Amino acid sequence: MKYDGGMPVIIVGADTSFGMKIAERLSTETAELRAFVSDLDSVAPLRSLGCKVAVGDVSDESHTGAAAHGCFSAILITEAADDERERSFADTAFKVVRGWVAGARDAGVRRIIWVTDGSVNLPDVMAMEVATVHVRDEGALELVATYEDLATLP
Repeated sequence: MKYDGGMPVIIVGADTSFGMKIAERLSTETAELRAFVSDLDSVAPLRSLGCKVAVGDVSDESHTGAAAHGCFSAILITEAADDERERSFADTAFKVVRGWVAGARDAGVRRIIWVTDGSVNLPDVMAMEVATVHVRDEGALELVATYEDLATLP
């Protein structure tokens, strides 16, 4: 069975360790998986998984928005907003992730899944389904909320 009923999914920050793990997992479950990266060395491994890969500046919301055009879900890896990569359009991690939300909204994305270690403040996301996955110290992923929980979250 395919994830999201075959609707396209994009991973922004697929060139991070968690982004690659998520891409490996979803590549067998998703009809169309896209990856947005800035590290050219990650392109070939992601393409070998069947991902459509876009390369650009993670701090440019027009780059991330264009890559996400037509996607139903966006998996946003906050590590890519706050690591050592070059960013030309935003000078803080918060501005980067705020740009991701704006780009996703412009692209028509309906669902955002944050993957975060909690070090980056996340912007409010209105009129979209949102779930957050926290990365624990051991590097495991811990689901904080599921889509079914959304109606009961404060």
